[in-house]
Parts: sequence; C-alpha cells; structure tokens
Amino acid sequence: MADPITTRDVGLHELKGGGFLALPNSKAPRPGVVVIHEAFGLNDHIRDVAQRFADGGYAALAVDMFNDRNRVVCMARYMGGLITGTTNPYGLADLKSALSYLAAQPEVDRERLAAIGFCMGGGFAIAWACNDSRLKAIAPFYGRTPRDIEAVRRSCPVVGSYPADDFTAPMGRSLDAALTRHDIAHDVKIYPGAKHSFFNDRGGRFNKSAAEDSWARVMKFFGEHLDAG
Repeated sequence: MADPITTRDVGLHELKGGGFLALPNSKAPRPGVVVIHEAFGLNDHIRDVAQRFADGGYAALAVDMFNDRNRVVCMARYMGGLITGTTNPYGLADLKSALSYLAAQPEVDRERLAAIGFCMGGGFAIAWACNDSRLKAIAPFYGRTPRDIEAVRRSCPVVGSYPADDFTAPMGRSLDAALTRHDIAHDVKIYPGAKHSFFNDRGGRFNKSAAEDSWARVMKFFGEHLDAG
C-alpha cells in the first residue's frame, strides 16, 4: 500500500491561474514535476496524474492555464503559438512561474525539476525545454514539435509518447530523429493502434495497454534522470 500523500488546491493569490498540488509523505526534498493539461483544462484526470506522481515519490503541481481567464481567447492564443511552432509560445511565462512556485516549496529539490504535458500541454513541454535549463526531463504526450525541429538541441532529456493513428505521429518521429542527431537522452515511442488522448482514462479514446506502458516508461525515465528513489 502506498504511503499517504497530501493534496491541496493552489489559490490565485499564490499563483497566476492557481492549480493543484500533490506531495509525497516524505521529509526529504523530492523531485518536482509540473503537469500541463490538454484542452480540457485542469480536470479530475489531470489531478489523478499529479497524485500518481506523488504516490511515486514526486512533488507534482498541476497548473490551470484557463482559470480566471477567457478560455476561448486563451485557447486561440495557446494553439496559435503551438501551431506556428515557436519555442516561446503565449503562456510559457506562466509555466515558468509555476515551476518557480513549485521549486520554492520546502518539500521540493529545486535541482530536480521536470514537466509532463498532454496534447497542448505536450507541445508546451517541448517548447519549454528548449529555453529553460531548470528542467531536467520532460514527458510530452502527443505534443506538437517546434517548426524548427533543430531547436530541440537545447532540450533536456525527453520521454515522449505518441499514438500511431494521429496527426502528431510524424512529429514524434521527427522529434526522435532530432534528439538522436543532437545526442540528447531520449525515449520516444509510437504506439500502434492508439489514438489521440489515449492516456485519458475518462475519454473515449483511452488505450489501456498504451497508457500503462507509457506511464511505466515515464516513471523509469524520470527515475533515471531525477533519481526519485
């Protein structure tokens, strides 16, 4: 049985947009992970992801990129930046602030920080890793890649998961090849038969085998690069 974890909502007075914080029951500072949601926002599925990380010994902050904002306008700006392939999309500053907030928690080791993102969040994770050296590993799920794929030469280690039956599959292959060219530690896998949002167990495209395998790969990869213990 896993040790108890502590969870709480992060208010707007603490962090722009707020969020959801899940902490392991540990006295020693733990690695920290920012969890970036897909277009559905900070929902129960994303909260579950944060809690799963806490169960695994990580301090996890699930951000809310829509709270206290005009969702339609934000989506247009977020997706516009990701579709154009910039490595500095609108909203990235908020993620950097979220990482600073997480790193400042007494339960977190600021030298062991990572991010995971899904669809929109996956694209943000890749772009973010190209310009923030605080990140030591990222885990994009079906995330868009930069238009200039060579920008990932500045990335930290990457464990990426892509569905074969999806428009992002070629991006996953391109990401894999670019990371290989630049000798950056990575594990990018394309899942045959899986579709977009295959990791979301509350959606109609959930693929149990792909979800379980990709989570195991993320935990193994993060363990190697962040030493969660």
